[in-house]
Amino acid sequence: MGISIWQVVLVLVIILILFGAGKIPRVMGDVAKGIKSFKAGMKEGENEEIEVSAEEVVADKKTKKTKTKASKKKDN
Repeated sequence: MGISIWQVVLVLVIILILFGAGKIPRVMGDVAKGIKSFKAGMKEGENEEIEVSAEEVVADKKTKKTKTKASKKKDN
């Protein structure tokens, strides 16, 4: 009991009657803008995560160098 082609056509006709032919392209354009904005936000979030992890790696390297220098001074 899947959706038949006639059911899809009926739904599309009802949408066309409710919104009119002029509003449908505008609505779809707004949906497309929303999707693009969402994708840009996701990329932005990923870039921030990468930057934070890179900063953590640099901080860890600096900490290790400092600890190594401190242990050398103790040995002397």
